Order: sequence, then structure tokens, then C-alpha cells
Amino acid sequence: MVFEDAPPVAAYGAPVMLLIALAAVALLLLLIIKLRIHAFVALVLVSLLTAVATRIPLADVPSTLLDGFGGTLANVALLVGLGVMIGRLLEVTGGAQVLADTLIGRFGEKRAPLALGVASFLFGLPIFFDAGLVVMLPIIFSVARRFGGSVLTYALPAAGAFAVTHAFVPPHPGPVAAAGLVGADVGLVIVFGLLIGIPTWFIACYLWGLWAGRRFELPVPAAMTVQDDLEAEGGVRGPLPSFGTVLLILLLPFTLIFLNTGITTLVSTGAIAEGQAWADGLVLLGQTPVALLITTLVAMVVLGWRTRSRDEVETLLGDALGPVCVVILVTGAGGMFGGVLRASGIGTALESSLSSLGLPVTVAAFVVAAALRVAQGSATVALTVAGGLMAPTVEAASGLSSIDLALIVIAIACGATVLSHVNDSGFWLVSRFFGMDEKTTFKTWTVMETLIGVVGFAFALTLSLIF
Repeated sequence: MVFEDAPPVAAYGAPVMLLIALAAVALLLLLIIKLRIHAFVALVLVSLLTAVATRIPLADVPSTLLDGFGGTLANVALLVGLGVMIGRLLEVTGGAQVLADTLIGRFGEKRAPLALGVASFLFGLPIFFDAGLVVMLPIIFSVARRFGGSVLTYALPAAGAFAVTHAFVPPHPGPVAAAGLVGADVGLVIVFGLLIGIPTWFIACYLWGLWAGRRFELPVPAAMTVQDDLEAEGGVRGPLPSFGTVLLILLLPFTLIFLNTGITTLVSTGAIAEGQAWADGLVLLGQTPVALLITTLVAMVVLGWRTRSRDEVETLLGDALGPVCVVILVTGAGGMFGGVLRASGIGTALESSLSSLGLPVTVAAFVVAAALRVAQGSATVALTVAGGLMAPTVEAASGLSSIDLALIVIAIACGATVLSHVNDSGFWLVSRFFGMDEKTTFKTWTVMETLIGVVGFAFALTLSLIF
């Protein structure tokens, strides 16, 4: 996303503009939480009202709304659509089972929680939190029955891995949207998402899971509450894919994207001359949509067509898109809201206020995202709306490098992860699947989510000071 050269001029002074922004966020939360209006409708309505309240010329309001919506979808829709197709192919061909079984075999029985966590982290790179957790649940329960102990010992490292990848690492919609809104390079967000996400997961999820498993002795639920829908789709057919094949599919897009970032860096430093056809070709292959398209095609051939007809693979990929349409539309509407905030001049007012408080942009990003997360529950919505709120502030700030922008996205992701509670669907998903009451869920899941946010933010803030 490219910002305009000159920041927009606000119609009112900084205090009034900030009050309008606070009122807009409060109204948004009221509509979503209390009145139960769908987030997509609420975001569009609040975007329209905010545009009018900040005195954007009425003739420019439609274009302002559509520019924000379309600009965000251009960054999100392709990545989410292709990413969910890859995840679906891995799911229905038994890729998750192969990943978990292989890693447990190599890590050993005593490190089964670590193996499940690593498998979930790898599997969570292209697949959403809810879908990934549902796919891994039978494997988690099977391992817990086999080796004994509290189910939390095995479940929390795995669930935490999905939570970290969902918030920190593109092509998940939240970090993709936030990166687009603040103008961060997706390749660098992936680099720092992994660089920060891996140690964050180890401290906040794996070590915490081992402690919680000793503290809260929970058996494997007697009845499986999750019905595997693979049977309805024909089940896993033929021999399972090899571990190397699964690893290839998981790592191929990230290898291509890293190659893009590396070549671009070498060109910018003069190590590679500009205009080299081979370099431009590698940069194109490493563009995130192209990398995911290549991976989708490879997955279709080596996973889907291996055991299913081409018509069946086409149906599987089509069915995978349905559940993410809502996510894409809500993300686009969040971008619309952010576009209105930028066009209104609220960002300039927010930047001046933060400057007077001496609050660094990275810290402000974490605080804003955390407030949104606590208020409305969804990490993706918190990431998107916080990205929109922070985008004009980032634009108004001076001296921010590409690394700073990537770390601001990670700070937003950290804030959008903390304090999962009763307004978060993930809270109830974990509570129901693992057979926990609300009190236990607060003591285990909510604490772990907060640890992810706080530990990750500590890493992001430290790196921002270094770079």
C-alpha cells in the first residue's frame, strides 16, 4: 500500500478528532457486542458515519470507502483464498497425521508435547486456527491416551502454535491486512513473525503447557465432540503422503517469499545490478500471491491428484473458499474503516498526541490492538482495525525503516492476542474441545494467550530498539 505524499488536513483540532475516533470505536464495539450486528455491516456503517462526522466532502465519501475496502482486499483476498486451499489439501490427504506421527517418532515419547507443538506450528502456517485445531484434535487425544498425563500437556503447545501462526505469520488474514494497512513488506513480516513467533511459542505455549499440565490434571474427553468430516468427503484415500512431501508444501511458499526479500535487499544495496532479468524473475516468483499460487498448483499435483480425481480436487478447493468469505469481507471492511481514518486526518491528530505523551509507535500499536482485542474478542478484527488506526500515525511518523514497519505489525499482532475471554470464539472452542469449565479455561488458555502477547511484544520492542 502506498501512502499519499502529504498527510490529509483534519477538519477539527486534535482533541475533537480523537474524540470522534474514540466514539467511532465505541460505536463499533456496541454494534458488534451488544446489538449483535454482524461485524461486516457494523464496520461499513461506522466507516460511513465517521466519514461524515469528520467532514470528508460528501462527494468524496463513496470513493474513500471503496478505496479503503478495495485496497485491503487486493492484499488479503488472494492470499487467504490460496492459503486456505493449500491447508484444505493438506487436511484431506492426511498431511497433518503424517506430520505429527513423524515428529513424534523422531522426538521420542518424552518430547511428545514438543513434537505436537512443532507439527501444529508447521501445519498452522497455511491453515486457520479453528480449522487447524479441529484437524489436530484426534491426533492430540490419541497421543495423550497413548502416553498418559493431563490432556493439557499435549493440547496447549499445539493450540498455542496455531494461535501464534494465526496472529504473527502471513498468509493469515490479520497480519496480511495489518501489513498492507501500515505499508509493511509481507516478506519481512514473515521473517520477523517467525523470528519472534518461534521463541514466543516455546516460552509462552510449550513451557506453559508443561506447567499447566502438571497443575491441572484433565483427562482426555470421554466422547469426541468433533466429528471428522473427511468420511463425508471420501476420507483419506490410498497411501499417506510422505513427510518430505508435506514439508515441501509447507515450506515452499516461504522459501520463495524469502528469496524475493533477499534478492530485493541485494539489489537495493547494489550487490546485484538493477534490471537483471534473472533477478526480476526470482523477485516475481517470490511475490506472495505468486508464491502461494505456485504452492497451490504443486499441492494439487503431489497431494490431490495422487489419490483423487481432478473433479474431486476442484470440489475440495471450491468448498474450502466458502468459510473464509466472511473473513475476507470483514477484513476488507476493516480496511475501509482504516481508509476513512487516514483520509479524515485523525492519524495526524493521533500522532501529535502520542508524541506529546512520549509513547513510541510500537508501544502505541500494542496498546491499541490490546484494547480492541479485549473489547470485541476477534484477533483478526483487532489486527485489522488496529492496523487501520495506526496506519495514519505510521504515515505521519518520520524515520521508520522497513524493519520498523514489520515490527509494528508484530506489535499489533501481540496486542491482538492477549486476554482471550468470553467474547472470543477461540475461548469457547478450546473450553469445549478440551473439556474445561470457564474457570479452568481462564487459568490456562487466557493466561497462555496473554503470555503469547506479552512475550512476543517484549521481543518485538527489543528488536525495534536494536534495529
